[in-house]
Amino acid sequence: MPKNSLLLFALEHSHVLGNAIAQQLGLALAPHEERVFEDGEHKARPLQSVRGRSCFVLHSLYGEPAQSVNDKLTRLLFFIATLKDAAAKEVTAVVPYLAYARKDRKTQPRDPVTLRYLAQLFEAVGTDALLVLEVHNPAAFQNAFRCSTETLDCTALFAQQLVDRLGDSAVTVVSPDAGGVKRAALFRQNLAHSLGRSVTMGFVEKFRSAGVLSGELLVGEVSGRHVLLFDDLISSGQTLLRAARACHQQGATAVWALAAHGLFNADAASVLSDPMIERVFITDSVPLRLTPGSALANKLEVVSCADLLAEAIRRCHEGGSIVELMQG
Repeated sequence: MPKNSLLLFALEHSHVLGNAIAQQLGLALAPHEERVFEDGEHKARPLQSVRGRSCFVLHSLYGEPAQSVNDKLTRLLFFIATLKDAAAKEVTAVVPYLAYARKDRKTQPRDPVTLRYLAQLFEAVGTDALLVLEVHNPAAFQNAFRCSTETLDCTALFAQQLVDRLGDSAVTVVSPDAGGVKRAALFRQNLAHSLGRSVTMGFVEKFRSAGVLSGELLVGEVSGRHVLLFDDLISSGQTLLRAARACHQQGATAVWALAAHGLFNADAASVLSDPMIERVFITDSVPLRLTPGSALANKLEVVSCADLLAEAIRRCHEGGSIVELMQG
């Protein structure tokens, strides 16, 4: 890709993934500076002209001790507005992990619909398009935003990793809750195509009230089969562990967990180190924060999403098809 075709910025804490994406595009990350002032305020600005240029800003919105979700969100919003003020032709936010995407409907009286409010913030600063990876509910995400949106899924990334490792074993893809059935079904379809044989499907019921999980019904045949639990993210790990136990109780021979975003909040590392889950696969959408040598680290595999994001950025810039990218 010609050096002057687009500008790719990666804000603080997204540099590692940003450099990997830039390398795939044949670019260097566009220079910028970020400053934090004594009172906690901050600013960021590009260090080269962006006038008339197509700009892509990479920032994954996950929380960590150094910067909260809200810190990262405001920095991204302010930087997008800065680029628009500096006469950028268009600005696309590349947000591998989108915070607040799970709060897309009212589940209690007077509940907020935070995803819609988030969309209003992006639109208010002049965001032209948003590119996300494995968003929690694609339909709700697309309906919340009035600017252009593109959603990428990880089905092909994970399928490619598993083809040689599954061998001739009978495989069942299981969603750890009913709400993720469509996501898991897409993965099942992609995996079956890659394997060249049938892959069955199932799901585990889940109810959540005041943070307490319940529900144990498993729908689908897993006895004597290799089970792949497929979800969009791992937070505490409790949902996956519940599903893994249900699968083993019904005779599954092995259970692996796959998710795009490894947040690993609270005591997730301890929860997922349970032998009920033999392997855990995630992408690098969120930097890995685990103690080396921990029980989870020893059975965790990270699949890079840099190539996928780079190709999506290329297609967004050149007018290519994201649908064809997702369909292989």
